[in-house]
Amino acid sequence: MKKLPLGITTFADIRDPEENYLYIDKTALAAELINKGRYYFLSRPRRFGKSLFLDTLNSLFQGHKKHFKGLDIEQQWDWNKSYPVINISLNSGESTTAEDIKESILFNLQRNLEQLGLTCTKNTHIPSCFAQVISKASQKYQQKVVILIDEYDKPILDNITDNETAQIARNILKSFYSVIKDHDQYIKFVFITGVSKFSKMNLFSGLNNLIDITTLSDYATLCGYTHHDIQTQFAEHLQGVDLEKVKQWYNGYSYYPECKQCSVYNPYDILLFISHHHEYKNYWWSTGNPSFLIETLKQQNYYIPALENIIVSEEILDTFDIDYIDLIALLWQTGYLTFDKKLIKRDKLFYQLKVPNKEIQSSLNELFIRYLTSQTVEAITHQDNLYDALSGDINQFKLALASLFASIPYNNYANNIIANYEGYYASVVFTYILSLGYPCIAEDVTSKGRIDLTIKLPQRIIIIEFKVDQDEQALAQIKQKKYYEKYLTQGQDVYIIGIGFNSKEKNISDYQWEKIKPC
Repeated sequence: MKKLPLGITTFADIRDPEENYLYIDKTALAAELINKGRYYFLSRPRRFGKSLFLDTLNSLFQGHKKHFKGLDIEQQWDWNKSYPVINISLNSGESTTAEDIKESILFNLQRNLEQLGLTCTKNTHIPSCFAQVISKASQKYQQKVVILIDEYDKPILDNITDNETAQIARNILKSFYSVIKDHDQYIKFVFITGVSKFSKMNLFSGLNNLIDITTLSDYATLCGYTHHDIQTQFAEHLQGVDLEKVKQWYNGYSYYPECKQCSVYNPYDILLFISHHHEYKNYWWSTGNPSFLIETLKQQNYYIPALENIIVSEEILDTFDIDYIDLIALLWQTGYLTFDKKLIKRDKLFYQLKVPNKEIQSSLNELFIRYLTSQTVEAITHQDNLYDALSGDINQFKLALASLFASIPYNNYANNIIANYEGYYASVVFTYILSLGYPCIAEDVTSKGRIDLTIKLPQRIIIIEFKVDQDEQALAQIKQKKYYEKYLTQGQDVYIIGIGFNSKEKNISDYQWEKIKPC
């Protein structure tokens, strides 16, 4: 049985026969990229295999044929040529000040100078030194150079909630990357990766020939494992495992929605899932710091249920800069939302987004509960009460909700702007119920209007309408518009519940329900 390459991003180590690591061959896609163009950009979430792919390109261009034995590219490549490679990785080091960022870049340049046997006349001036590395490497080795940049945006993302420092980082990086456009005569190939898709104009000024392959169909599976990989390459490691359950938990990242077979798993999830003896946990989520999401949510007062199946234009996903951080673009680029469908409206491209899998859904729910209520340990008790009430006595549902809202600290309302909006109460209920694992539909469309929330339980369907500070009863609206008719033919009892909230009391002011039998 092959070993798992957990945490290993060095292609040569993985391909060492003595180590016997499992490797998913992506070299056919590497060959296609090289044959079709010279300047590429790829955005993928963290821990998605970007660094390994870059190191694969590094070994390829340096002509290390022994590492490619038996791989797709072995017979396609001219192994008589090798190229000087400049490797820049901003994945490590501090990025909290301008000095930190400059030091990280200079460290990268110095490392490349040593590896290529070169020197800089101005080794403390970043653009000048980078320019010399490119031109001198080409002249010394009599070949055009290859430039590979990993985590190009990390100094900005590390300061995403500190606009001033983020702008400083952007300006430093802009002057650094601008060197590339002026040295085309020396360049064979450029590949830049990162998490975000910052505007080319703001960060890659002048590099107009940079091809963004993030959502191109040919490269949808460039990073990550496909379900076919799981069924074949990982078969020995997953004997006796319910692969459909694994798929529900960790698959679902889609970068070309027309191709359902092209959705991928985060490699880190699968490797840890196997290493932990097939225990279902939130592996990928636990390695990151989602605090920036909380800060962005607070600034934009987002209505949480609107994240379900949201439709956005292509421009929203591509327009991302520190002067305005669009929450949806941020969630998509960082892997918390993914493509579900591609839509054409008014001759314009739109995408319907979704949460990719159970791991992310579960983790986001916990995050949103903390954001909306400041509840942590006590959230478990509220979840238990809601679970018992929804599957048992509906009268207990009111008591469970009242207890939940009564326990939200006053400071949470005082410090959280969204608490002043009507959507706050629906967001809290929606997030808590979704955290129970029940299928929920927010803004459920019917022929008569939209249901605020539909919950699909194994034995019953629950339809909920919310009102805040209104005289009109929520239950009356459900009955008047007959929202329940949509579900009467499914053979399950349908419960309709109207809930009114008082924003001054910050709790339930009206609660009514009826049971409607199926047709």
